[in-house]
Amino acid sequence: MTLPSHSDDGAGVQQSGFGRTEAGFDVDRYTLTNRNGLVAKVTNYGATLTHLLTPDRSGTLADIVLGFDDLQGYLGGHPYFGSTVGRVANRIAGGEFTLDGETYRLAINNGPNSLHGGVNGFHRKVWTAEPVPSEAGPSVKFSCLSPDGEGGYPGNLSVEVVYTLTHDDALELRYAATTDRATPVNLTNHSYFNLAGGGDILGHTLLLCAGHYTPVDDTLIPTGEIRAVEGTAMDFTRPMPIGSRIGLVEGNAGGYDHNYVLDSGGSDERLSARVHEPRTGRILELYTTQPGVQFYTGNFLDGTLIGKSGRAYEKHGGFCLETQHFPDSVHHPHFPSVILRPGETFRQTTTYRFRTDEESPKGG
Repeated sequence: MTLPSHSDDGAGVQQSGFGRTEAGFDVDRYTLTNRNGLVAKVTNYGATLTHLLTPDRSGTLADIVLGFDDLQGYLGGHPYFGSTVGRVANRIAGGEFTLDGETYRLAINNGPNSLHGGVNGFHRKVWTAEPVPSEAGPSVKFSCLSPDGEGGYPGNLSVEVVYTLTHDDALELRYAATTDRATPVNLTNHSYFNLAGGGDILGHTLLLCAGHYTPVDDTLIPTGEIRAVEGTAMDFTRPMPIGSRIGLVEGNAGGYDHNYVLDSGGSDERLSARVHEPRTGRILELYTTQPGVQFYTGNFLDGTLIGKSGRAYEKHGGFCLETQHFPDSVHHPHFPSVILRPGETFRQTTTYRFRTDEESPKGG
């Protein structure tokens, strides 16, 4: 079905069936099209971004996110392609934490640690979905309830995320959450971008507006130090090809998989990152209300996952910019707190703006 558009020029939201889970839940997909012809496809399985079509400098559209053609790919094991992740994005050391004198034990699913909410995190939920009116562009709201004890976390957590494909060529994600009991919350989107539409991302040029990062141990848990990037392979304060120093990155991650401390301090008025793909001219600009961003270069992709149009996803086939509070914040009191309490509302806004190197910056 086609839902009411905001204009007569083809912009709007189209809903279609996307399959059924093994438990018998019907899953839908929503196609958002803005007035300039950009397209985003999102599904209520995992509140997941499955496709994002943007133009190159000649105006040719290409899909710039990794994922699958059908629901079956998302039901299988995959590295969170396009998923909304939570209740706590990123890693919690040892899969446990203590809050208000009580210790909580979580699902272990990443070496000795808990990652992205555990085995059955938000990426495995069938969310409630509904298109919502927005003058900014076509918009869909996803909502779910994470019950007390799910994944080991305390409290009944009500969550929503609204995807809007704006008419000035941005994908805006707005998150909100409330709880009836103190609990950690850190929500993000885990899209893998490739602005060339294929190949590796090592030739993409990255600017990261972050003078510091949080070093990690050999299981990718922050040590607690906040270290300057200056003079290291972690420094993207001036635009650099992603692959120019990737072999010099510390640790055993096989590339970048680190939290950067954004200079913006969580102001979405300020640019947080810019990525340029020189062959196509595509540019992605990132704005966020979060204090950090996990820059990840698809180090664990190995060609065994077959994605859209039969494409094998090889190492460094995509990059992630996961806006977030810092990993393992529950064990580092000097990190920005991720604890949400009754009567409070967690809010997070992340905006990905798109243009080409022949256009002037839009909005922001």
